Amino acid sequence: MPFLDVQKRLGINLDRHLTIQCSEQPFKITSRCHAFEKEWIECAHGIGGIRAEKECKIEYDDFVECLLRQKTIQRMSAIKRQRDKLIKEGKYTPPPHHMGKGEPRP
Repeated sequence: MPFLDVQKRLGINLDRHLTIQCSEQPFKITSRCHAFEKEWIECAHGIGGIRAEKECKIEYDDFVECLLRQKTIQRMSAIKRQRDKLIKEGKYTPPPHHMGKGEPRP
């Protein structure tokens, strides 16, 4: 137990971001990454931090990807670059509703 509980005195909780997904949610709707965090916590529970880093790396990486969406953003930017390249070469023409020239709606 620390002599001075800095987190409590400053009113912050550094561990909150890892477990807030599993807490009770309003309207009983689970959060986006609830399942990934639950798998990671179940894997890491009771084996210690050092072992959990090695043995639960797949679950932790899935959880972090769900939170940050880095691979998804990289994939979407690659798709957009390819689309822009095909448009520039003249091999692809986007539909009119993708260019903002669709039929007017009532």
